Amino acid sequence: MHEVDPFSIPAMRNFVPNRLRPWIVIAIVIIFQFSGGIYLSAVSEMVGSMSLMQEDIMMAGYASMVGMSLTFAIMFRLKFRFASKTSLMTCCIAIIVCNLICMYTQSILVLVVTCFFAGIFRMWGTFECNSTVQLWITPKRDLSVFFCYIYLLVQACIQLSGLITVYTVFWAKWEYMHWLIIGLLGMVMLTVWVLFRNYRSMRKLPLWGIDWLGGLMWGLTLLCIIFICVYGEHYEWFHSVYIRMASVIGTLILLLNIWRASFIRHPYISLQTLRYKIVYMTFFLYIVINILLAPSHLFEHIYAESVLKFDSLNVISFNWVVLCGIIAGSIFTYCTFARLKWRYKTMTVIAFSLITAYLMMFYFTIDYRLPKEALYLPIFFRSVAYVIVAICFLTSLSKVPFQYFFQAVSVQAFVSAAVGGAVGSAVLGRMLSIIMKKNGMLLGSTLDHVNVLANQIPKKELYGVLQQQALIVSMKEIFGWLTLLSLLCLLLFMIKESSIRPRYVLHPKYRTIRRFIKHELRMSGKIRNIKKKQPQSV
Repeated sequence: MHEVDPFSIPAMRNFVPNRLRPWIVIAIVIIFQFSGGIYLSAVSEMVGSMSLMQEDIMMAGYASMVGMSLTFAIMFRLKFRFASKTSLMTCCIAIIVCNLICMYTQSILVLVVTCFFAGIFRMWGTFECNSTVQLWITPKRDLSVFFCYIYLLVQACIQLSGLITVYTVFWAKWEYMHWLIIGLLGMVMLTVWVLFRNYRSMRKLPLWGIDWLGGLMWGLTLLCIIFICVYGEHYEWFHSVYIRMASVIGTLILLLNIWRASFIRHPYISLQTLRYKIVYMTFFLYIVINILLAPSHLFEHIYAESVLKFDSLNVISFNWVVLCGIIAGSIFTYCTFARLKWRYKTMTVIAFSLITAYLMMFYFTIDYRLPKEALYLPIFFRSVAYVIVAICFLTSLSKVPFQYFFQAVSVQAFVSAAVGGAVGSAVLGRMLSIIMKKNGMLLGSTLDHVNVLANQIPKKELYGVLQQQALIVSMKEIFGWLTLLSLLCLLLFMIKESSIRPRYVLHPKYRTIRRFIKHELRMSGKIRNIKKKQPQSV
């Protein structure tokens, strides 16, 4: 047997101790995760100072996610083309430039494009660091173990970034968050310049043959979908020419891209990738999960700010609960799924059970005077469930052949990171608008001159109370519908899990019903013939 060499990072200089090298790389990747084009936790302050709408800031934030998801398909090409030192320095410089542009630009188009490229370089730097320490985390290249680390790192950094942003905005201005990230990236550049060297373990792999046009077309398709979801309520959906144009353009680009991928040699996303069952099944399940978890992006903030009257510090303090849930979910998934090798179906049932508990707890406890502590447990369940689903679904893509693996990761990231949250928020936002109008009319039908109590309250105050009551009732109704949908999904999973099985294991060639029946009839006929011939032989 070959001896396993101790883990080392040859891209670092010799005077750096081997034990410190992976921790230095992890510190660098944490800073990359904190960085980005804009920081959505400061969206209200950015709207006021930049004279932009909230939809504009959200569009730029989702554009960053689109850039991140597209980058997975070419990650290994970039890894084998550039040395670690070159990649890290390039990503740091690019993200610093993107932060400077996002602070001072007044153009929505420039902001969206800048955030798109910021997501690309953020993902490039993150992959460069994580691929460097993969063998240190799991020497056997167990992807279930590695993805537990990935989601613990990524999701925890997202929550900590939100906390740092809000506290920075509270004590100073939102621009200071950008300057803080620029300073941290400057420290990363200095560290990389001193501790790293231009090392290559193999020859350069040129970037020829990459379908850049196909990648651009996928990005434009996703941006069109996000534009429809983000600006749909503002422009009254398909009553607006902008939404209709975005729908037509997105559909045409998607069809053209699929047609083009059917005959070119190396498409950006091969059609063969989309034919694997695990790819389109996880794609569909992520859409369902994002709809079920959409209240975390929409209702929780509206409920905490408009109904419970929490300030920004109290609202962002829920990130600590989410962080605890992420840590607990990662540890639980590591112990059960990565080590004990629990099945994908079992982990999915557990995750949907937690999602159902999250929705049911909000449905039964939502009220005007709900204490802050009552929201801790459902938010904790929600964060645990999402981490379990994310780790299991990403690990399931390991069943795809390696040449299509990173394309499958990009396809899954399209819905998990890019458009999934936008679609879920758009669906629930539209439902809230319709149901709130209905409940407002039903509740306001008795507020007339005959009602003695209504005549004693000023009209403005009465209208505010009516709107708040309609909001509470509408949110409760939507939580009820989402609970029923989650219970239906959970029931389908459990039925499939406990389906009736034969008393004995069939031979592979007899697993279809028709062949099995023929086999049983043939065997029963042979048994009868044997019984008839037996007395004659005796």
